[in-house]
Amino acid sequence: MGTDAEAFLRRLAQELRPQSSRSVEVILERVSEKLPELWEHEDLAAIVLTDTAAHVTAFLDVLEHGLDASQADAPDGALELAGLFARRGLSLSSLLRAYRIGQLSFLQLLQTEAPRLTDDAELLNAAAMRMTEAAFTYVDRSSEQVVGAYHEERDRRLRRHLVVSSEAGRRIGSTLDIVRTAEELAAVGIEDFADAVTVDLLESALHEDGESEPPGAEPLLRRVAQLPSTETGFPVAAGRTHRCPPRSRPARTLATGTSCLAQEEGFSPWWPPASDDDVSLSVLLLPLQARGSTLGLVQFVRGSTTDPFDTDGLHLAQEIAARAAVSMDNARRYTHERLTSLTLQRSLLPRHTAEQSAVRTASRYLPSGSRGGVGGDWYDVIPLSGARVALVVGDVVGRGLHAAATMGRLRTAVRAFAAIDLMPDELLTHLDDVVIRMQSEEGRGNGELSATCLYAVYDPVSRTCSLASAGHVPPITSAPADLTDVLIGPPLGLGGLPFETTQLTLPEGSLSALYTDGLIQSRTRDVDTARAALSDILAGSPTAPVEEVCDRLFSTLLPDRPPDDVALLVARTRVLDPNHVATLDLPSDPAAVAKGRAFASKQLDTWDLDELGFTTELVVSELVTNAIRYGKPPVRLRLILRTTLTCEVFDASSTAPHLRHARDFDEGGRGLLLVAQLTDRWGARHSREGKVIWAEQKLPVREPHVDERSQASTSR
Repeated sequence: MGTDAEAFLRRLAQELRPQSSRSVEVILERVSEKLPELWEHEDLAAIVLTDTAAHVTAFLDVLEHGLDASQADAPDGALELAGLFARRGLSLSSLLRAYRIGQLSFLQLLQTEAPRLTDDAELLNAAAMRMTEAAFTYVDRSSEQVVGAYHEERDRRLRRHLVVSSEAGRRIGSTLDIVRTAEELAAVGIEDFADAVTVDLLESALHEDGESEPPGAEPLLRRVAQLPSTETGFPVAAGRTHRCPPRSRPARTLATGTSCLAQEEGFSPWWPPASDDDVSLSVLLLPLQARGSTLGLVQFVRGSTTDPFDTDGLHLAQEIAARAAVSMDNARRYTHERLTSLTLQRSLLPRHTAEQSAVRTASRYLPSGSRGGVGGDWYDVIPLSGARVALVVGDVVGRGLHAAATMGRLRTAVRAFAAIDLMPDELLTHLDDVVIRMQSEEGRGNGELSATCLYAVYDPVSRTCSLASAGHVPPITSAPADLTDVLIGPPLGLGGLPFETTQLTLPEGSLSALYTDGLIQSRTRDVDTARAALSDILAGSPTAPVEEVCDRLFSTLLPDRPPDDVALLVARTRVLDPNHVATLDLPSDPAAVAKGRAFASKQLDTWDLDELGFTTELVVSELVTNAIRYGKPPVRLRLILRTTLTCEVFDASSTAPHLRHARDFDEGGRGLLLVAQLTDRWGARHSREGKVIWAEQKLPVREPHVDERSQASTSR
């Protein structure tokens, strides 16, 4: 029957091949009913038509020649269509759904045609099963290749976006000179983005008092930057003033504050043609806006020899222009904000860090010596559960009072997220959401409010350091650890892009420096040289006090008047005494609870902490019972002795516990309430492997022995 079914399918394919055009029409008609958005663009509809015809032909080849559908390659048109979907930002699920609808439609056509060739029910049934199996296999194979092409194109565009965005963040706004910032914007735009760039600023924005034009007057602009500088045919020369023609696109962009993507054929009123012949120009017009004020206009132009701008290019240009506009506006405001900003920032930064069992730390903050005003650099040291510590350093884009206030809000948010023991990448994701909400609440555009942040967690028990970066420079350590693998994610405020956690091992006594870019940026020295000098200082200070290491770094790397703010946090790692950590693996068996209590009791006796025995055994009982009853194996009990006694229970479940009020006749539900009442702190932290429930108790305060009291009395 198998041979008969294959022969029948071969004949069926041969019968349908002359009718393939009609089959394509039927399939497209059904797809258009379900997915009308595929026909919104003419070029997209044309590719869909070609792609559908290619799929019909390919599947008929599978049936006619008995080909293995799992080895069939998707037509070139399918891969082109996937790339176009990625470039347009269209949903991949819509494309995959279209394949399923087309598959079912074509199967229905085949099944309708099959009875016309035979009335053998058994043969029809066998052929239908083979045909259905081949159809699903073919669609799965094609979908796999289409998904790959979609993600490849999307990743390529994301990489390009990140490279340009990162370059813009690095180069634009390096000074608080408004003209210099405009020149930096033009320089970034001319590199692999536009053929020419012009930047025009309102004369009112260039005045120190920031006064606007008189009512009814046409806005007066000054051409402060234009590239390429060798172009001689600009309608307006650099440094000259001009006014936009009424009702022109530049005038509307300035008046409405909305960006414009224009395709021009022939002579452009704001751009000269290369010759007397008509030229095709693609122009992006973007207002330079910051804090509700319009400062000017930037124009990106591509000629006929370059692909025209698309919506992704417009979004990228908006991001770059927003960064530049914020820097320009900061340059106008720095004078009256500097003193207030500096006072506010110093009040928000930690004045001293508490003694930590995980690290010894020292920190420095130095405002810039330029007229640029105070920035939004910050650092923090946050104690975490399980003797761990979080080290944080960040930098808010911009300067002045607003940057300092934003820094305070972000530092508070980091501490709040750290209190719930989030992984570094998860913490930065939540912090990214905070920045985006701040943008929305303040009516700011995407990218106008942005920040970088480096968040690292060090565990003195395992000697591991987990860190993630949101657009921030990676730390430098004296340990033989490779920090080149630290993936620098996008700056905070862009949204929709992932962060990743990197984990490395640090030996005891390792020195690590977390810093903002003001420490290594210099007009007379490149960044790599500065980082090498920083690394040499750390490597040459194996036993020096951390305060002295901070002083060495500042005296070696910084001039008398640094051009940018600098935040520096130096940490020397410590390792918890193995005798102060006790771990026990427990089976997922209720009988193991007694074993956990016995283990805790014996360990407390070893540590001479019998006074905590009752509470600790109760905590162990409740936490281990919950892990066995509601969690997943493996279950692990760990006791940590430092300035407090910490009891931790790990299991592989991600379900978070919560307190509740048990009713009078409930047999359970009081465990965590007892733990919360009898201990000083308790909480939960999640990891990729599961979760840890922990509880801390203060160590008992003991009276000194009689001989100690007598010696103290004698000394007095």
